[in-house]
Amino acid sequence: MRFASIRQAIISYCGLCSAQRESAGKEQRGPISKKRNKYLQTMLVEAAKIAPFWNPHLAALHERELNKGNRNLATLAVARRLVACTAGSKSLAATFLIFLA
Repeated sequence: MRFASIRQAIISYCGLCSAQRESAGKEQRGPISKKRNKYLQTMLVEAAKIAPFWNPHLAALHERELNKGNRNLATLAVARRLVACTAGSKSLAATFLIFLA
């Protein structure tokens, strides 16, 4: 099995995870993976930029990540949360599993 959970598979498909290289037991993470659905990724990132203005929970998440110092990573965290909330729907998860098969 390639992913430990359906959530990881969906986030990877959306292009919201970092690229990963492994060699000789060493792991190196890079920028966002280029193996993605670029249209879906663009829509999620744009939605994540305005979501904190409308949702207090996403605003708190964005502020917490901003305090760590990087605006882009804060936006990415909000986009991942949007995907996680959407993936919580059983019908979406079932549709995605059929797509992967």
